[in-house]
Amino acid sequence: MPQAWQVNQNIKNASRQSPEALANLELHDVPKPVPGPKTALIRIHAVALNARDLLVLTSSPLYPVPTSAGLVPCSDAAGIVEEGGTESVWTVGDRVILHPNTWLSGRDQRDFDITRAFGAGTVAGTLTEYMVVGDERLIKAPAHLSLEEASVLPTAGGTACHSLFFSPEQPVGKGTWVLVQGTGGVSTIAIQLAAASGATVIATSSSDQKLALSKQLGARYTINYRHTPNWDEEVMKMTDGKGVDLVLDVGGAGTIEHSLRSLRQDGLVSLVGILTPAKAIDVVPAILYGAKTGKSGV
Repeated sequence: MPQAWQVNQNIKNASRQSPEALANLELHDVPKPVPGPKTALIRIHAVALNARDLLVLTSSPLYPVPTSAGLVPCSDAAGIVEEGGTESVWTVGDRVILHPNTWLSGRDQRDFDITRAFGAGTVAGTLTEYMVVGDERLIKAPAHLSLEEASVLPTAGGTACHSLFFSPEQPVGKGTWVLVQGTGGVSTIAIQLAAASGATVIATSSSDQKLALSKQLGARYTINYRHTPNWDEEVMKMTDGKGVDLVLDVGGAGTIEHSLRSLRQDGLVSLVGILTPAKAIDVVPAILYGAKTGKSGV
């Protein structure tokens, strides 16, 4: 019988960074789903883990959709079509990526509905052997990528792409400067995309080893923020006092002030993470007098 991981009935309020969070998962036997019209049955081969999934797993108040007991978590996966429903455009054996949300294409974010994303609230996710998915939420996996590699593209890859290129007022490309925080999934993809576009990339991390990886991925400059806590001052030196065009901020409350101070006049912070603890901050002066902008890149 197929199996799926589910959030148990007594969700423990564990830290998302603690191994105790895994105690909220239980493996259960589940019925094998049957595809309906214009859907396909997918045998899941690889599941990607995102920071959002850990918030869901621990029922964190930082995530806006409450976690339901019995939920199958995780949003991203890749697999093989095992059976197509009637009128399905997919064929048995097709390698596919599962699109986790309802914003499928274009720049209009109004199609995004966080309550309908896989693996949150009451919407079953991908941490299961089999899943029935609508044709429109399946994407052909690139032939040159393994299914493990392909599984990370929707959330990590999509967030990086949206953060860098979906703001027409701040186009990233040749002649622009981009600062990327950290070396997680979104950040490592963002470094590669920004560098490939011709932008000059600055990467930050607390690890010299990870900064070396950032350089291999395309970063031209690196800053260890543990050694340089006021890293925005270093950014200004690197850019001859002008600041960068865009900051990809994964820290949240603990980094947003530094991010704003790193920007040029009329620059953009794309906020995609909340890795640092919440605290009271005053970002109004930087935004008001610097004509700087913050947006959600998720």
